[in-house]
Formats: sequence, C-alpha cells, structure tokens
Amino acid sequence: MRKIFFAILIASGLFACQQNPANKKDSQNPNEHLVMATLWYQRASECRALYYQAFNAAKLSLDKQLAIPSDKSKPKAVVVDIDETVLDNSPFETNSIRRGKSYSSAAWKEWTDMAKAQATPGALEFLKYAESKGVETFYISNRDTTATKKTLQNLKELGFPFADEAHILLKTNTSVKTVRRNKVSETHDILILAGDNVGDFDEILEDRSENYGFGKVDSMKDLFGGKFIVLPNPMYGSWERQILKSDKKLNADEKEKLRVKRLVGYEEI
Repeated sequence: MRKIFFAILIASGLFACQQNPANKKDSQNPNEHLVMATLWYQRASECRALYYQAFNAAKLSLDKQLAIPSDKSKPKAVVVDIDETVLDNSPFETNSIRRGKSYSSAAWKEWTDMAKAQATPGALEFLKYAESKGVETFYISNRDTTATKKTLQNLKELGFPFADEAHILLKTNTSVKTVRRNKVSETHDILILAGDNVGDFDEILEDRSENYGFGKVDSMKDLFGGKFIVLPNPMYGSWERQILKSDKKLNADEKEKLRVKRLVGYEEI
C-alpha cells in the first residue's frame, strides 16, 4: 500500500512539473538574461538619475559651446539616437521575456507600430532647451526606414521638437551611422551627439575586437560628458556581439555559458 502511495505521489509531482511552466529550466526562455537588466531599467531610481545626469551634462556642454565664437555660416545642431536615448522601449523587452520569444523584426514592428514608447527622463526637456537656443535636433536611428511614419508619430505625440522627415535619418543599408552623421555635418555644425551605444559617436568605436573596444573609448575619454553624451542601456547593444562571438548559431544555453565565461572573477584579476 505504501509503495502504491509513493508511486502516486511521484507521478503526481511529475505531472505537476509538466503542467507548470515555472518549473521549466530558465534556459528554455531565451530572454531570461533580460529580466534583471529590464527590471533595473524600469524600476531603479539610479537609471532615472543617470538619464538626468546625462542630459544635465548635455545642457552644460551646449551652453559652453554656444558661448564660443564660431563659424555662423552653418546652423547648430544636436544629433540623438532614438531607442533608449530619447524613447523608452523597455516594454518591448518585457513582452519578449513574457512570451519567451527571441527578438524578431516582426515583433519589433508590432511594438513600433503602436507608437506608444514613452520619453526617457530628461530627453524632452533637453531637446526643447536646445530648440530655445536656436539649435536643431536630428534623429539618427537604426530603426528601418519603413518605421518612419510611426516613429515620427510617436515623437510628435510626446512633443519632441523637429520631429519631421527633414530631421530623421533611419537605417537603409547599414547600421553604421557615419554616412548619416556626415550628411548632417554638411549643412549643420554638430555640437552634441547623444546615444546609448558608442557607435552613435564615431565609427572608430564600432570595432570592439581588441579588449572589447576599451582602448578606443579610453583614447576619446575627454569627449564623454562634453560632445559625447552616453545614456544607460543594460538590455541590449552592439557590445553583445563581442561577448557572444562564435562561428556558429548559438542556442540559449550556449549563449548563457558564454556570458558567464566573459565575467571577470577572482581568477582574472
């Protein structure tokens, strides 16, 4: 009788595990690694503080540069990235986590078509301040050009200045932004570049193959907080490519092992 009881108990336990997704291994959700990063982005006061700090620095830098005599033949401009720079897309990450689905262009389009992203802390105030000083804003983003209409709708509804087709440059055939930055430079004097990815500032910083690009950032350290304004984004970025560098397509478990391997522990210092 006791043997039968334990057999039923074990069978019931196995059945419950099969029916309860919460008992599945975390690795079966390809976005499990995003939970802490997205939670920090949405709920940590420190994240808001960093945005305010960055845009306060941008304002000080703008005032300082405007006070310096310069060539007045070109109008002044600031160039900003969009995603996680002036618009908060963290609800998209949350949705990916809850669905247990990896990033896809279709899922991203579903989100951007909603035009519901909120402004990041301090972004709107800074760009309106720049406008009050006669400085234009250009939005250079790696959103696809098919997202132009909905992106402009999102920016306009939030009150962002210069939210028009003349001031937005989305991705066509490359994610490298050099050509688009140069296009703005042809007609405007760029005072500030703001973004959450170092590639938003200079093409040189795109290459992270040597020590994750640390040396190149160090060589430009005097520009950060001045002409270059960096916004926090622990959720995704081109930095991931060097972390997950591999000759094959990786599954969720393999990616997680590489993330752990790249950590710096007692043995590496």
